[in-house]
Amino acid sequence: MDYSKGTVYIVEDNDSFRKSMIRLVQTFGYLAIAFESSTAFLSENTLQYPGCILLDVRLPDINGLELQELLKEKGYHFPIVFMTGHGDIPMSVEAMKKGAVDFLPKPFEPEALQKAINNAIKRNSHEMKEEEEKKEIKALIETLTPREKEVMRWVIAGLLNKQIAYELGTSEKTIKVHRSRVMQKTKVSSVAELVRLAEKINIKPFEQS
Repeated sequence: MDYSKGTVYIVEDNDSFRKSMIRLVQTFGYLAIAFESSTAFLSENTLQYPGCILLDVRLPDINGLELQELLKEKGYHFPIVFMTGHGDIPMSVEAMKKGAVDFLPKPFEPEALQKAINNAIKRNSHEMKEEEEKKEIKALIETLTPREKEVMRWVIAGLLNKQIAYELGTSEKTIKVHRSRVMQKTKVSSVAELVRLAEKINIKPFEQS
């Protein structure tokens, strides 16, 4: 079977349930990799994207909610689908507030699991594309000189060349050259595109004095 759709990491201490989850996840077309504890999962060094974590709340070492916190601290970018036979409303609310995609009380229908996993994988794929785009934008920004970066921040503030020249104490002609280089190096053809590019990596416009 082709498991190229993504990887589902199953963290579940019940042996028979864990095995049944592996089989079920595989029928959805995903690669399933299972762990019997949070510690075992945390020791895994070759995590594959796109993916998600199918996580039991009650675990023998580190519980699911604690693992969720640890994963955030470690910078893991996997959406989580919680599953539990002991869950309650406050617990599910807490998990969702902290970014869980879904919270499935056991026993759950295969269709509910498939829908939750599909949503999680889609989210992860989208996040991966956004991260890749941000890396590309940052690489473009790094090609700018310090002065060009200054000019860029004035341009996205909506200032004209003569206004930027006044702010930087230089000539309008010089600013025109810098502005042209900024547009070329960032591969944009309009100020609107430059504004969107800057917003994606949180570059703020200068404020006119």
